[in-house]
Amino acid sequence: MAQPGMAQPGMAQPGMASLAGTSKEALLQKMLDFKTGKEAATLMHQIARGYSDAQLGALAAYFSSAR
Repeated sequence: MAQPGMAQPGMAQPGMASLAGTSKEALLQKMLDFKTGKEAATLMHQIARGYSDAQLGALAAYFSSAR
């Protein structure tokens, strides 16, 4: 079952940014920016802080491979 707001893993609903197919490097940098507070967010900065850099790298690899 898909998560709310997601049609498939990484595929966004209209009006939302899609993660699928975005480069691993770009996704990792974005998540690291959320984690450090460099990127403003309402929720993602809190979520990203709960992951190690290696875990964020694994998430970036997963979503970058989704099509």
